[in-house]
Amino acid sequence: MRENKKLKKFGSLLVASSLLAGVLAGCGNGGSSSSGGGSSSGGGGSSDGDTIKIGANLELSGNVASYGSSIGVGADLAVKEINDKGGIGGKKIELIKVDNKSENSEATAAALKLATQDKVVAMLAPATSGNTVATVQIANSNKIPIVTGSGTAPNITVNDDGSVNEYAFRTCFIDPFQGIVAANFASNELKAKNVAIFADNASDYAKGLAKSFKETITKNGGKVVKEEAYVAKDTDFRTQLTNIKGEKPDFIFIPGYYEEVGLIVKQAREMGIDVPLMGADGWDSPTLVELAGAKALNNTYITNHYSAEDPDQKIQDFVKAFKAANNDKAPDAFNALGYDSIYYIADAIKRAGSTDGEAIKKALADTKDLSLVTGTFSVDKNHNPIKTATVLEFKDGKQVFNSKVNP
Repeated sequence: MRENKKLKKFGSLLVASSLLAGVLAGCGNGGSSSSGGGSSSGGGGSSDGDTIKIGANLELSGNVASYGSSIGVGADLAVKEINDKGGIGGKKIELIKVDNKSENSEATAAALKLATQDKVVAMLAPATSGNTVATVQIANSNKIPIVTGSGTAPNITVNDDGSVNEYAFRTCFIDPFQGIVAANFASNELKAKNVAIFADNASDYAKGLAKSFKETITKNGGKVVKEEAYVAKDTDFRTQLTNIKGEKPDFIFIPGYYEEVGLIVKQAREMGIDVPLMGADGWDSPTLVELAGAKALNNTYITNHYSAEDPDQKIQDFVKAFKAANNDKAPDAFNALGYDSIYYIADAIKRAGSTDGEAIKKALADTKDLSLVTGTFSVDKNHNPIKTATVLEFKDGKQVFNSKVNP
């Protein structure tokens, strides 16, 4: 999921700088404290009395609040279910949410607060890749595992030099996998031959998806007849769409986020571009339908992590429970990923038998065949889950389950 490019606010930098100085000063001794369920000598977190504190560093306001808020609602349901069943080793989970306001600097400050003031044992990392990357150093320095539900950029868990970020994990698949799935779907199911790519050239998320899509579609025998670019916050895409239309593609791949994609789809259809359009999980927001219009979204597809219409019994049980807790609202993929992220952390704490950060980290890394709503997965050497992807189709403004794709 996306990486936020907003300028950092001066005030937030002051907060982050002062907190970071305190964190780094205390890293040498490990911040040792005890807890009834186990030692916390490997990290700054603890379990307090009858509770285990888990942080949630989420976009609850700002330009991608739809993502973070949905993850938070899914996490709330998981916490309630676990606590109603007795918690973890008799201790109840206390979920501590902090709003990162959809900004990198605020995400860093939120992670510092959760680590040094709230003393959490693990954190739900932000929904977006950039905001999650901004918290990785805090996780590694304080030995507090973070799990992002929708941060799909590879560099969250693996650095450019190939080293693995020891305390960073995720419950979603990574961007290159989505690009491969989209290209194979275009080739095999839609029989696309001449395709166009229209991507945000300031977004690592979009560029990563575009790269893997292009490589795979070419390998499949397809031809990329046109590549165009836009920048986040653009509102008029007619020039680029005119250029694309002139090449007569039979399919257009648009990796991006709902704010711009909604307008792109609307303007494309107004210009008579009626070929299939496809994107990835960045399209997944109710706001997309508001921006594009239900009719314009017909004959469009996305790769995603889950579908509420999937007949799998585990998914349908989750949908039923979520609707009962949320006024009959069907859960979206971010709800499901937030829900799964809590269960992933809780399972690791239970297997670790400890609230020690290093023990939890090891249990997260050792996860095998964990059955969750968004799929059964094992964790690979790069801390990424090996799991299925789902292809969804828009029909009259609604997401309809199309198929599942195995890794």
